[in-house]
Amino acid sequence: MKMKKKRRRRMRRPWRSCWARLRSPRGPAPSALPSCTPRSSGARRSRRSPRIAEAVALVDTLQNWTVLDKIILPTKNPNKKFVFGKGNFQVLTEKIKKLPHVTAVFLNVERISSLTKKELEGAWGVQVFDRYTVVLHIFRCNARTKEAKLQVALAEIPLLRSNLKNEVSQRDQQRGGSRYIMGSGETFLEIQSRVLKERELKIRNALEKLRRKRSLLRTQRRKCEFPMVSVMGYTNCGKTTLIKALTGEAGLQPRDQLFATLDITAHAGYLPSHMTVIYVDTIGFLTDLPHNLVESFSATLEEVAYSDLIVHVRDITHPETILQKATVLSVLRNLDLPSHLLDSMVEVHNKVDLIEGYKPTEENALAVSALHGHGLEELKQEIEKKILTATGKKILTVNINLEGPQLSWLYKEATVQDVEVMPEDGTARVKVIIGSSAFGRYKNLFPNSEIFMS
Repeated sequence: MKMKKKRRRRMRRPWRSCWARLRSPRGPAPSALPSCTPRSSGARRSRRSPRIAEAVALVDTLQNWTVLDKIILPTKNPNKKFVFGKGNFQVLTEKIKKLPHVTAVFLNVERISSLTKKELEGAWGVQVFDRYTVVLHIFRCNARTKEAKLQVALAEIPLLRSNLKNEVSQRDQQRGGSRYIMGSGETFLEIQSRVLKERELKIRNALEKLRRKRSLLRTQRRKCEFPMVSVMGYTNCGKTTLIKALTGEAGLQPRDQLFATLDITAHAGYLPSHMTVIYVDTIGFLTDLPHNLVESFSATLEEVAYSDLIVHVRDITHPETILQKATVLSVLRNLDLPSHLLDSMVEVHNKVDLIEGYKPTEENALAVSALHGHGLEELKQEIEKKILTATGKKILTVNINLEGPQLSWLYKEATVQDVEVMPEDGTARVKVIIGSSAFGRYKNLFPNSEIFMS
């Protein structure tokens, strides 16, 4: 008697698929084509729309890349040989064949295997990119400094290893087995793997040297007792624009694109008390950013652990701003930051000029428009209050003799807020903000000074 086999229901994950066209600079611009979405509830469709928009934004970030059409399809596990079911695969294949201008397909999944990539490219006759390769290409285009270029090179290593295994597998099928190279006793795979391993070690050593150099610069800033404020947020939320507004630095040129900033950059600014602070611009975050890229760029984020305050900037106009906040907080928690940094974090709701009458619902959030300067003074006051608490700086009033060196010393080693001169006895009352170590040195140098706590 034959037993009927139970059919297992395969769980399908709603991965998004978006395909793009790589356009030549001299080629004609494609006409807009309708997008295709599967049947779903209104709420689920509304969540998919921003994801598709982000996928399109990733492609548009690259010069001469243009999205020709987009489609949402359910997929299987992206690590399997075939990403799509037979029906969806056929639908997508027919769609691609009908559009002769398509030169590349972008699957909006974190990573596809080299085998899947080979099968899809063979079936469609065009290049296939996943989220990892597109984001990596954006990083490669935007890397300016030596450290950023090294980070990109390190992030490429896993991709090169995957491609190498695919190439060796193809050679084995053609030749009937792996071959030794010129009697060296090593196969092609072993030689190439060794070369990649040596390259990775060389890159890591170079990055370690840069890391030590950055640590030295950080130590020098600590000696000057300049408080450090790390400005973080989802990519394209307006971090650089906000830093430019807070510092007035004309050299900063914000760009309206994803991952415009790949390097840690420091910029000096002043708080209402005239205290100098260093604002640190950081790399932006992205939902489902490939883990290898996060690891490779961890060096650009380690500066955050040494800051005195974190300012979390949010694009409050984005339809998925809550999800973006969760992404940023998740990465920050994974960095093993000191608890006081996470607890004292300042949340900034940026681009409020685009929402009429906007008021934050989150507790302690500040509404600003970095582009138009709205809410910047309130933000500076909040930063100053948090900095004084985090650094242990003191606000003091000291009586000094104008003929002595105290006043010039205070101007050099502390932040002088106010000087009230009393000409009748040649003294002055000076209100200052001073760090603990500088305060200790002042008491040792001028033990007879009168000091009043504010």
